[in-house]
Amino acid sequence: MDWIRDTFGTVKPIIAMCHLEALPGDPDYDPKKGMEWVVERASLDMHALQRGGVDAIMFSNERSLPYQTKVDPITTISMARIIGELRKEVTIPFGVNVLWDPQASIELAVATGAQFVREIFTGVYASDFGLWDTNCGNVIRYQHAIHGEHVRLLFNILPESSAYLGNRDIASIARSTVFNNHPDGLCVSGVTAGTETDAEVLKIVKDAVPDTPIFANTGVKLTNIEAQLSIADGAVTGTTFKREGYIWNEVDSQRVKEFMDRVKEFRTRVRIPA
Repeated sequence: MDWIRDTFGTVKPIIAMCHLEALPGDPDYDPKKGMEWVVERASLDMHALQRGGVDAIMFSNERSLPYQTKVDPITTISMARIIGELRKEVTIPFGVNVLWDPQASIELAVATGAQFVREIFTGVYASDFGLWDTNCGNVIRYQHAIHGEHVRLLFNILPESSAYLGNRDIASIARSTVFNNHPDGLCVSGVTAGTETDAEVLKIVKDAVPDTPIFANTGVKLTNIEAQLSIADGAVTGTTFKREGYIWNEVDSQRVKEFMDRVKEFRTRVRIPA
């Protein structure tokens, strides 16, 4: 667990999503507004998250729907431009997530100096985006080949909008993922972005791999944050920080502050093992 404190400067960190607008090549990209507008929107959300007091930010191409499991180069290049323009204004740790391409995510992390990535590194799934296959051995070797071994890897073992192919329970998946692949952390998700992570499933995973950091990956909000952090070692959240709690709205810094005030108060009441 030491890397959690070293990276985020706290226990039970909150990683806030900075959802990027549609990028060139995406069906919803607006060429009239152009990349300058995409950068501006990202800047406004990033600053709102930082003002609200989150522990870290993760940039993702959330509006690149429908997602690709192997993205076109323009997606990674566009994200690199956005992060490059904002990099000097980022005052907290940050990560990246190129949905849903683990190799591209690691490439982007190395190019921009991101400390961590979240991705689907293991498993085979039937998903809304087709048959979702992975090759963790190749991806990890590639990470080392491009000198990205310092990048922390958060494995999403319950990806949204998909079902694991194979008759295995989540505890077995968690244990074998940790044994075979040595992830820096595991992310446990709900059905879609913004859907609450099942607390029972979260506890099953934590009990199965108690020495591995576990993150509640979706649907964490003001009303459930204490219950989620009572089990998980941190949380990744985005939708709850948006105006009116709607995923495609802009970040509301007041909502962020109220959330983080609750988190900070909770931390003072929780005994954290040394």
